[in-house]
Amino acid sequence: MTPSKPSTKPKNPCFSSGPCAKRPGWALENLRQASLGRSHRAGPLKKKLKETIDKQKKVLGIPDDYLVGIVPGSDTGAFEMAMWSILGARGVDVFAWESFSGDWLKDITSQLKLDDVKSYQSEYGDMPDLNMADPARDCVFVWNGTTSGVRVPNGEWISDQREGLTLCDATSAVFAYDLPWDKLDVVTWSWQKVLGGEAAHGMLVLSPRAVERLENYTPKWPMPKLFRLTKGGKLNAGIFEGATINTPSMLAVEDCLDALNWVENIGGLNTTIARSEESYKVIQNWVNRTDWVDFLAEKEETRSRTSVCLKVVDRWFEDLEDQQGFIKAMTKLLDTESAAYDIAGYRDAPAGLRIWCGATVQSSDIEALMPWLDWAYATAKAEEERKKAA
Repeated sequence: MTPSKPSTKPKNPCFSSGPCAKRPGWALENLRQASLGRSHRAGPLKKKLKETIDKQKKVLGIPDDYLVGIVPGSDTGAFEMAMWSILGARGVDVFAWESFSGDWLKDITSQLKLDDVKSYQSEYGDMPDLNMADPARDCVFVWNGTTSGVRVPNGEWISDQREGLTLCDATSAVFAYDLPWDKLDVVTWSWQKVLGGEAAHGMLVLSPRAVERLENYTPKWPMPKLFRLTKGGKLNAGIFEGATINTPSMLAVEDCLDALNWVENIGGLNTTIARSEESYKVIQNWVNRTDWVDFLAEKEETRSRTSVCLKVVDRWFEDLEDQQGFIKAMTKLLDTESAAYDIAGYRDAPAGLRIWCGATVQSSDIEALMPWLDWAYATAKAEEERKKAA
């Protein structure tokens, strides 16, 4: 028997984990002040770029002596730039437990071809022992595993007396957690995650120790123009004043400023953290009362509050030959009903669901989504059983 459809739909069915939902109340009209058709080097436009930097630094509580800049290529570009520019001076410990941290490990070993690399890996849903990090070595990790829903719970494992640098991909973490900036030397993210901004622009944060490394270490490999952070052995300080390496989209800049103004107006970082936590708890309560689903993250303290990943634990599903096909059918039902868009798990992750709970998502929409997940699962399961019986 096919279950009846829920009577209420989410007002905004956008639950993608990147690009993510626009802020509540967003409208294209809000971007009418965008400086289009002019050079990004012009004074007023450069001022907007600097404002975008300064607002993020202020809201996130980044220390005054840390540098913040806008760089090309979203978070991927920012993190690749950091790795190519900084790694190689010391041995490096790499912690990988999902797709993107695995990509960083792959690039370090197969592209940079560093000799002294120690990797600590785990399967989706789990996390390596972070206490294995050697303070004498550089350390590469993600704060929030976007494709596994597993996050770093705190920074206590990072030594205050470390000699190496910590490189942290925090693209799904900023504006959702209160990061321990004094423990982090290089941090990256993009506007398209918790801010609900547009793609192709990355953010790069450098501690004073990271700047010192850049000015005293020259990698042995050629450096593409888009990755160059120094000129003549000195940091290219203009990058951190709004003089971007290549041409940014001023429409995307205006959109980012709109999101940052919204963050400030609702109460800043504490509020964005609380909004993510509230949406996560809605899912947590639903999971606790639902027998066919569970979190992919095995430990509660490591469960992401942004990219919430779920697995099907129904015994029937475990024996299903095409699990990814079932998830695709389930999410297609939700898409067709305009109840939820883009919530299938990441292509390299175990078959399951991934629901974004960043600050731009309303918890009321998450509440409205839960009955639709039950409906889609029951409907897709009934269809599978019908085909099996035919």
